[in-house]
Amino acid sequence: MPTVSVQELLRRLPGVDALLRMQPIRDALVDHPRTVVLESIRRVLDAVRKHVLETAGAPDKTFIDIDHLIARILEDIQTSSDYTLRNTVNATGIVIHTNLGRSLLPEEAVDRLKLLCSGYNNLEYDLGLGRRGSRYVHAEAILRELTGAEAALVVNNNAAAVLLVLSTLARDREVVVSRGQLVEIGGSFRIPDVMRSSGAILREVGCTNRTHAADYESAINDRTALLMKVHTSNYRMVGFTSEVSLEDLVALGRSRGIPVVEDLGSGSFIDFSHFGLQGEPTVRQAVDAGADIVTFSGDKLLGGPQAGIILGRKDLVAQCRKNPLTRALRVDKMTLAALEATLRLYRDERSALERIPTLHMITVSSGVLEERSRFLASRIRESVDENLLRMEVRQDASQVGGGSLPAQDLPTWVVAVQSPVMSTQKIEIEMRRNRPPIIGRIESDLFILDVRTLREEDYEIVAAAFRTVFSEVAA
Repeated sequence: MPTVSVQELLRRLPGVDALLRMQPIRDALVDHPRTVVLESIRRVLDAVRKHVLETAGAPDKTFIDIDHLIARILEDIQTSSDYTLRNTVNATGIVIHTNLGRSLLPEEAVDRLKLLCSGYNNLEYDLGLGRRGSRYVHAEAILRELTGAEAALVVNNNAAAVLLVLSTLARDREVVVSRGQLVEIGGSFRIPDVMRSSGAILREVGCTNRTHAADYESAINDRTALLMKVHTSNYRMVGFTSEVSLEDLVALGRSRGIPVVEDLGSGSFIDFSHFGLQGEPTVRQAVDAGADIVTFSGDKLLGGPQAGIILGRKDLVAQCRKNPLTRALRVDKMTLAALEATLRLYRDERSALERIPTLHMITVSSGVLEERSRFLASRIRESVDENLLRMEVRQDASQVGGGSLPAQDLPTWVVAVQSPVMSTQKIEIEMRRNRPPIIGRIESDLFILDVRTLREEDYEIVAAAFRTVFSEVAA
């Protein structure tokens, strides 16, 4: 374009009022608040003015083209109107994906949320006595039934559960923990830091790779409040290692009159060894082994909402409930409604495995996954010219995620795609920009779609996304 002064270019830009009169912007005002539209217009105009000034009057022509300007404004309106927390399609194969919201709730839990959140409920009202009650009774009965524990308390996550237990039972006193269990897990959750924040005093015993019962016993003194066993989440040691079993730790604790706490982390109610997977201690096993307090998450292997669950001796749980910190860590009606509905499914293990998405995704058979991957590939082929996209259905490996079953690969089937007209990185970006975003993974310059974590409705979403992206390329 001919050389034009900066000031002339700036004068050519339409004003806010002129843009508001243009039909595409007027159409946008039908669906969006005027304040949102105005902010988008001003934001885009400011960006264009900045571009003109930075390029000293030689801007990219498209920046000042009126059609491009309107397109940018409409895009900005849409972006600013979007919720920041949105549904995504999880094609990573990681079942408990922390970055994507961890476990999916079963339909029963979603139904309870809709019912209880659309009206009033007896969150803290005793219907039998006709007076104020406690929110903590709502999930306690089913937790006691399923685990055999004397009492239960639900807080907002497992870190909170551990913090509350230590603050209540061990403030200003020592807690004996094996060095091999002083781990850091996601979100910089470090056992020593939690211990310090609770006011408890950490007493490390043993070596990083080997700890014996005698190490615990020699550490016990008048200031010892608890013996603690911590699940190491996604950290594993192999080789010349040794740790003290919960049963042996309980025997030692009882002989010395010291409570034993086990932080199970994920808190499985299912013995996954029955499905050929590595063994994880179940909550019931920990309670039966005699642990005085057991803590675990509600949104990992349990497959429910984010929550931290404290189970164990009635007197110890009662002390935790009376701690003023409990109010700061308490759960709301939505968590309790979803948790109780999820827990009720465990009354029938077969129903739980089928109805709780996390359990179903972990235990689904390889044959079913192969069938699903071939179906997905066929839907994509129907949507995209075969000259634009190469596909392969092949075996691969998934992960449970969330620090659960960390050393366990789950055999899976995936659709691996590559294009001669678009880079794999570009495909990943376009899928991520889709509405809803589709999150896969890149391996060996292939975009991988793992069907293990796809829901039934996701297949058409993925196919439609490929259709849209590659129809633009073909055009």
